[in-house]
Amino acid sequence: MLTILGFVMIAAFLALIMMKKMSPMAALVLIPALFCILVGQGAHLGDYVIKGIGDLAPTAAMLMFAIIYFGVMIDVGLFDPVVRGILKFCKADPVRVVIGTALLAAIVSLDGDGSTTFMITVSALYPLYKRLKMSLVVMTGVAATANGVMNTLPWGGPTARAATALKLDAGDIFIPMIPALAVGLVAVFALAYVLGRRERKRLGLLTLGDTRVVTEAADEKESELVLVGAGGKGATPDGPQRGTGGAGTGSDADADADRDAATGSGDHADDDGFQVLDPQRATLRPKLYWFNAALTVALLTLLIVQAMPIPVLFLLGAALALTVNFPHMKDQKARVAAHAENVLNVSGMVFAAAVFTGVLTGTGMVEHMARWLVSGIPDALGPHMGIVTGILSIPLTYFMSNDGFYFGIVPILAEAGAAHGVTPIEIARASLVGQALHMSSPLVPAVYVLVGMAKVEFGDHTKFTVKWAALTSLVVLCAGVLFGIF
Repeated sequence: MLTILGFVMIAAFLALIMMKKMSPMAALVLIPALFCILVGQGAHLGDYVIKGIGDLAPTAAMLMFAIIYFGVMIDVGLFDPVVRGILKFCKADPVRVVIGTALLAAIVSLDGDGSTTFMITVSALYPLYKRLKMSLVVMTGVAATANGVMNTLPWGGPTARAATALKLDAGDIFIPMIPALAVGLVAVFALAYVLGRRERKRLGLLTLGDTRVVTEAADEKESELVLVGAGGKGATPDGPQRGTGGAGTGSDADADADRDAATGSGDHADDDGFQVLDPQRATLRPKLYWFNAALTVALLTLLIVQAMPIPVLFLLGAALALTVNFPHMKDQKARVAAHAENVLNVSGMVFAAAVFTGVLTGTGMVEHMARWLVSGIPDALGPHMGIVTGILSIPLTYFMSNDGFYFGIVPILAEAGAAHGVTPIEIARASLVGQALHMSSPLVPAVYVLVGMAKVEFGDHTKFTVKWAALTSLVVLCAGVLFGIF
């Protein structure tokens, strides 16, 4: 009976959040509470929840202060020179532009928030793509895939959820995964290069070996494009002229890229997204740039070497960043308030998950479901549950939310793996494999920020991106196996 009720509870949870009948936070609380009563253990609900909250408090603290820290770093302009440098690197060469897209998305993804990453990336590069008549789905696809790989950072969400669901330390999950994720990031840059070459061929750029043949006027146009992107003012092209492009026919272009020719609305680039990178914003602290850069490098270094627990590192880092950059109490409150919505959503979700995981574990449903699942796994696959989990994570994290997968499915896979000698930490690492594809899932709110700002139809983005993102996830999986990570 517990086995059936456990699966029904998970199915009800997934169905309600995927059909948007309930918010994930409400479903994480109300569904398990109801099922706890149905199994006759309602009197113990309070005990389960309190124990779950105690287990999850460090993870919630880590996410809370990580969001504040990186939010402050964006506010004070830590990433602005990076954006300007990438724009100068891009010039008007489609290969450089697409590689620059991957680089910018990967760097800004350090804040752990997909929406922020997409806002900054599209704000900086949208005018350049429009001016050069480049495929906008290339921009959204590369940005989403790069962010998906970087989304596995301990404060990005999936790693924290895996740690929460299996009661593990996020650092123990993430740090051994770094080599495999680095290979995945290299795959993203290789993809960017290939797509950039296709765009260059479609646009008909004049080339001589690896050297672009451009006129003096074209060079001036390139400079204009760089200044437009870096200066925070919307580009307003006067005509169809491209930075260095010739009149390419596009006959040899990728079909997906060709279909994107009309994804933009009108011939003028909008400047709405540049608000994020406004060079005159009051929160900029140029005199403290090197302090903030050193602080961030030191923080990430201490995180990797595990000098202290991750929540403590981010708590200290956020407090120091706020105090130094905004010494006045009023300004500190304003910065915290500016990021309060993200903090509340993420930390609130973690505490709500305490009810779900507490009931699932306390009532014994996880144990019964795992026992049933183990009985159905061929003995030949049992010792390879890490690989099985990695493969399953690719489609499952696309068709369901991270909450549904990590809180509903991963604990069952961990229990099944434990019966065959596979540790929960291996299952947790393998469960991160599908994140490159997950960031283009229709269940991810941030992807709507991406396609909305880029003026791309979601269907076009999905059709173009899914195959490349799935391939990137498989690269991460293969690298993890080769490195013996799971």
